[in-house]
Amino acid sequence: MGFLDGLWRGRAAEFDSGSASSNSIELTKRHDRVSLTKQGAATGHLRINLTWRMRTSDIGGSQRESLLRHPFKALRPPEVLGHSQSMVNVDLDLGALYELTDGTKGVVQPLGGFLGDVNSPPYVKLSGDDRFGSASGETIYVNLDHRENIKRLLVFVYIYDQTPAFDRTHAIVTLYPSNGPRIEIGLDERHPQARSCAVVMIENVKDEIWVRREVKFVYGFQAELDRLFGWGLQWGRGYKTKAEK
Repeated sequence: MGFLDGLWRGRAAEFDSGSASSNSIELTKRHDRVSLTKQGAATGHLRINLTWRMRTSDIGGSQRESLLRHPFKALRPPEVLGHSQSMVNVDLDLGALYELTDGTKGVVQPLGGFLGDVNSPPYVKLSGDDRFGSASGETIYVNLDHRENIKRLLVFVYIYDQTPAFDRTHAIVTLYPSNGPRIEIGLDERHPQARSCAVVMIENVKDEIWVRREVKFVYGFQAELDRLFGWGLQWGRGYKTKAEK
C-alpha cells in the first residue's frame, strides 16, 4: 500500500488494494472484506487454494534473533529449505461448510470423502488432498453462476490426526475470482495448540457476494467451528481412507 493509500479514509479504504505488482488483495483485520460483485467477479468459478510451507524460524532458532547477532547475514542470499515429514509432521486440510438458500447444509472436505459437486448442489467441489504443502496445494471450486442458490460458505483449514502445528507452518488461503485480483488470507497468528481455523466467509447478502476474513482458531475440529458459526450439523468421528491419506 502506498503512502497516499494510507492517508485516504474514504469509501475505497474499505477495500485493501494490496500489491499492485502482484495483482492481489490481502484481507487483514483492518480491511477484512471485499465484494466480488463490485469488481465484476460474481460469476464463473471461484477457485480457493490452500498452500503452506514450514516456517524457516523453526530451523536454527529465530531468524530475527540471528540477524540481530549477525547483521551481515542479511546480505547473504536466502537459504532454500525444502521440508519433509521429518521436519514438520503436519497434514493441513481444506474444507468448507455450506448453506444453500433452500436450507440445505453440509460440508465439503477430504475427511469422509465429502468432495461435493460443482455443477449441481452444493455447487462446491474439493479437488485434491495435499499432505506436504506442495505448490499446487488443495483447491475448492465454487460455481458462482449458481450464486442465487448459495447463502453462505465458511472456508476452513484443519489438521488431520497430527500434532497441532499451525505455529510451525506458514499457510495461505488464496481466492482466485473469475475477474480482478486474487484475494489472500494468511494464517500467521500463533496458536500452537489450535487444530482448526475458520479462514473466510463467503456470503450472498441481498444478491451481492461478499468475501469476509475470519481467521478464528479453535482447539477442536469441525464441530467446534459449527457451534461458533451456528451451522447446526451433527458430527461424528471420521477417518480418511487409505487413498485419501
